[in-house]
Amino acid sequence: MKLGIIASAEAASFQLAKDKGLEFLEFCINIGSDLDAFTNQIPELKAASEQTGVKVGSVGRWGSDRISKEGIVEEELQISYRLIDAAAELGCANFVCGVNKVEELSYYENVSFAIDYFRKLINYGAAKGVVISSYNCDWNNFVKDDMAWTLIHGYLPELGIKFDPSHSRYAGRDYLLEARKWGGRFQHVHIKGSVIIDGQRFDDPPAGLDQTDWGTFMAILYGNGYNAGLSIEPHSHVWNGELGDKGVQFTIGYIRSMMF
Repeated sequence: MKLGIIASAEAASFQLAKDKGLEFLEFCINIGSDLDAFTNQIPELKAASEQTGVKVGSVGRWGSDRISKEGIVEEELQISYRLIDAAAELGCANFVCGVNKVEELSYYENVSFAIDYFRKLINYGAAKGVVISSYNCDWNNFVKDDMAWTLIHGYLPELGIKFDPSHSRYAGRDYLLEARKWGGRFQHVHIKGSVIIDGQRFDDPPAGLDQTDWGTFMAILYGNGYNAGLSIEPHSHVWNGELGDKGVQFTIGYIRSMMF
């Protein structure tokens, strides 16, 4: 496995990651991001990666509408293609996205459109050496649980999963069971702490200072032969600034102690 971190898509991020002893960066070009600004930086990002030896481990896009009542949203499809192109140019083999649920449609119709969308991305990415993964985050996405994975990933054997235990915990699902059953499809994993008190989300502290059973989760990853990226996701409103830096360093040491 390799340890990395979600970071701003800029050249300086590579040196910061290297200084922390991390092996890759993850870029999230989410809804509202300036896609042109990102793609225009690719030569600079490539140069920084080559200079530091820090790779790009994942490129993803969260939050956008990819399907409508009529089917695939063509504009979003083209954005996904551009991001797959960017990932390929950066030497990144993993593109992450979700698919929104259209309330006016039946679950079957939503699944059918999602399959069509992912199949187009899979075919496009295959020619460029980029694997497509769905994310299990709730942000404008219904492809996040066993039912969706059974229907969609069951039909598309090439489709991977980007897994984050915190999303399953906050939704009341069993993240260890999901990891045991679907870990063979994991292509990318987010490392983010989660704390639930009295049934309510409290904070996303650094991994290792939370309630996630990281040791058992890592054992399940090993048991499924997982050998891809572990991407630290600083996501707390409390752990910022100097405290946030200390939290990231703590998580690096904590997760490294379980990497062999």
